Amino acid sequence: HSMSGAPTEGYGQYPGDQQQLQQPPYPDQGYDNAAQAAPHPSEHGKKKKRQYAASAFDVGVGGNVAAGGPAPGAAPYGAPQAAVPAYGGYPAQPEPQPAPYGAQPAPYGAQPAQPYGQPAAVGGYQAPDPYYTSAGAAPAPGGVAGLTAGFQGMNLGAGAPGGIPQQQPQQLPPQARAGPLNQLYPTDLLNQPFNVSELDLPPPPIILPPNASVTPSPDANCLPKYVRSTLNAVPTTHSLLKKSKLPFSLVIQPYAALHDLDDPVPVVQDQVISRCRRCRSYINPFVTFLDHGHRWRCNMCNLTNDVPQAFDWDAASQKSVDRWQRHELNHAVVEFVAPQEYMVRPPQPLVYLFLFDVSYASVSSGLLATAARTILASLDRIPNADRRTRLGFMAVDSSLHYFSVPKDTDENGETSMLVVSDLDEPFLPVPGELLVPLTESRRSIENFLTKLPKMFEHNQDNGSCMGSALRAGDKLISPLGGKLVVLSASLPNVGHGKLTMREDKKLLGTSKEGSLLQTAATFYKSFAVECSKNQVSIDMFLFSSQYQDVASLSNLPRYTGGQTWFYPSWNAGRAEDAIKFASEFSDYLSSEIGLEAVLRVRATTGLRMSTFYGNFFTRSSDLCAFPAFPRDQCYVVEVAIDENLTKDVVCMQTAVLHTTCNGERRIRVMTLALPTTTNLADVYASADQAAITTYYTHKAVERALSSGLDSARDLLQKTITELLQTFKKELAGGSMGGGLQFPSNLRGLPALFLGLIKHVGLRKSAQIPTDLRSAALCLLSTLPVPLLMQYIYPRLYSLHDMPDNAGIPDPETSQIVLPPPLNLSSEKFVPYGLYLIDDGQTQFLWVGREAVPQLLVDVFDVADRTQLQIGKATLKELDNDFNERVRAVIQKSRDHKAKGVGSITVPHLYIVREDGEPSLKLWAQTLLVEDRADQGLSYVQWMGSLREKVVQ
Repeated sequence: HSMSGAPTEGYGQYPGDQQQLQQPPYPDQGYDNAAQAAPHPSEHGKKKKRQYAASAFDVGVGGNVAAGGPAPGAAPYGAPQAAVPAYGGYPAQPEPQPAPYGAQPAPYGAQPAQPYGQPAAVGGYQAPDPYYTSAGAAPAPGGVAGLTAGFQGMNLGAGAPGGIPQQQPQQLPPQARAGPLNQLYPTDLLNQPFNVSELDLPPPPIILPPNASVTPSPDANCLPKYVRSTLNAVPTTHSLLKKSKLPFSLVIQPYAALHDLDDPVPVVQDQVISRCRRCRSYINPFVTFLDHGHRWRCNMCNLTNDVPQAFDWDAASQKSVDRWQRHELNHAVVEFVAPQEYMVRPPQPLVYLFLFDVSYASVSSGLLATAARTILASLDRIPNADRRTRLGFMAVDSSLHYFSVPKDTDENGETSMLVVSDLDEPFLPVPGELLVPLTESRRSIENFLTKLPKMFEHNQDNGSCMGSALRAGDKLISPLGGKLVVLSASLPNVGHGKLTMREDKKLLGTSKEGSLLQTAATFYKSFAVECSKNQVSIDMFLFSSQYQDVASLSNLPRYTGGQTWFYPSWNAGRAEDAIKFASEFSDYLSSEIGLEAVLRVRATTGLRMSTFYGNFFTRSSDLCAFPAFPRDQCYVVEVAIDENLTKDVVCMQTAVLHTTCNGERRIRVMTLALPTTTNLADVYASADQAAITTYYTHKAVERALSSGLDSARDLLQKTITELLQTFKKELAGGSMGGGLQFPSNLRGLPALFLGLIKHVGLRKSAQIPTDLRSAALCLLSTLPVPLLMQYIYPRLYSLHDMPDNAGIPDPETSQIVLPPPLNLSSEKFVPYGLYLIDDGQTQFLWVGREAVPQLLVDVFDVADRTQLQIGKATLKELDNDFNERVRAVIQKSRDHKAKGVGSITVPHLYIVREDGEPSLKLWAQTLLVEDRADQGLSYVQWMGSLREKVVQ
């Protein structure tokens, strides 16, 4: 393999790594049509800032070419956008952007993005978005109630910005609810098209009655980055929920960052943990105190409990303390240091057992050498504050290789290797010598990792007994528990869990394709369940250039709280491949995982957690078990309404009991309070489109694995149709006029569902290798909400005409400013343009077929488009302002921390020429969700088909 990124042969690679794929028909892509309106480019007017577009663009011809001076401010949503001069006077997008909120005033305008989960009333926006507005008398200010007061105090004028009349909210009878909730604002999906920037809006705020919490703390209710509900107003009856056709579920991500320092949560250190005697809920901001504060009433089951004597006493300073300052009464998210009774055994140390594939495929691709070098370089990053972390190493080809690493104090200590070829009942050497403390054997571990690649550099063995190695590894670490880290470049083809090449190209795209997505051997599920009981978690890093049966192997992480990482056709000879894996693997090793964890969700009487989705094993009806608890996954829990709800407010409390990787037993508790309603309009007005999409993504993945891809796509189509029909019948008076009515807070749902149906994990296509599809399904069922939304509906940025402030730090926040995102349609492209398409896993830099030479020189350092290196690439650092800004935008777009989530993923960057390699171009085009492609509808066709079904 060459380092140039030139196309190479291989199975299952995405284009750019291989020879041209057979080209599937992608009719009506619309790329050529875009050329008709565009003039021919030529180089024009080189001054201090260069111009990257056609000279025909002067004032009055095709756009607004500025002669300098500040760009006019963006108009608020709902008003026509003025043409904004772009960078250096390059023309802005030729057509005006559609106004996303149609006839509605909206606050976002040119304001910076809002802090995640902060209600729209906070943060100094000019006017409230109507979908975040409430009517009614203002309650007393203070805490959550104060926020509520802020919402009521907003008075919308009769007219919206831009002179467009404002739609009247649906008026609800006062007796329908206990307090003011989000109001319903219908919108016409056909006449006021969805705009991608709406996906960045926070969920509708949770509006609780005044004084719902015992302290006025602004942190009393859970932020959506930890727990989001699909409904922020809960129907009081099962029949009302059923009538709405909306799901009621929670999307839970207990950690928002890979490291505690990035996401500080208050810790209750004194081991005074007050819990309800009956339902075992933890005391929280929504309990009530009785009997002069000596007792508290549980907000879940109403039982009265005694307040612990030590609750108002600080044992360390031997002084009484103010209970109203306690973290658990002020913060919805807290962590308790657990006392002895929360431990079945002493907290386990952090254990990593690495299973290296040393077969010919792994050695020749450079996997073994890169993995060993990365672990060696990351030893200081592995959590080891308590100095108890242990490491172990095994190598796997058609035999098992154990390594006994001595302690540093052993004068003659050389690592010894023991080879076992009996795979049925492999002999297990002395475990004490195979799992060694990182602190005491540091020098010996470094020596071993340095020598490991040389030990197998001439290995010609093509066998892999990975199943037998996993069994041996489980036996080795199960007395302690820990992580099995599998690095494999081949299909397990000997011993336990032996797999065969079963992909049949004739089945791809047919109704029988689903069988390829199911596990081929029962071993993988039953063994994973066994590991879960032993507190052993498995992570799979898969690198094969041939079929590797990701569908079967991904069962191991699925049931043990792990993750599957897939690197198709990876080769260390390509610098981009080596850097991506080394960076991700090093961050993986440094993450502060939890160990031997269990998760349970409790709720107000009348609510029950019915179904659980995510990577774990459900140990009893409501207890999810995680041998290791990762920080970059989310979980979905469906909530059933078993009894009519009589309270104004219901609560759901998620508790995660775990051992930190530094040996401390802790309980993370997250309490979410939601108002109840008897009114269907309130339910729809409070629905969270991102959480709903996440729920249906998990449901669709489960359906794809159990009943096939057709069934999963049908589920999504049927769901969105039912929601539109229900809204028409129940809330739009049965009439749609000529449009398609839906609440403004759910306007993104049809686009997101279309994105899901056309996603590589679910799309109907005969061109998608099974391993790629299986790996995509793993991501769809684990990604945190912000990354999942981008994976389903990728980000598109226009770079050649980005605003003057894009790609440079914002003076106030010091964060790089991104250009405004565009809807995923080829209509947004001009032939001389430069665009970034980013789904969070892969980035494409799209170079138009008429890109001017100066743009190519500034960004890529080539004057002729045909010299441009396409495929996987790293953008050169050049000494000019525009190159620096383009690189800054690419870097910022892949910065997951900025999205408020922990993730180790470093997306590959592919350079795509519009007139370049067809297969690479087609791959990038499949991310343009709103275009017609393969066998998928365009967004306009999709909305037309939905309208036909709704009108019937």
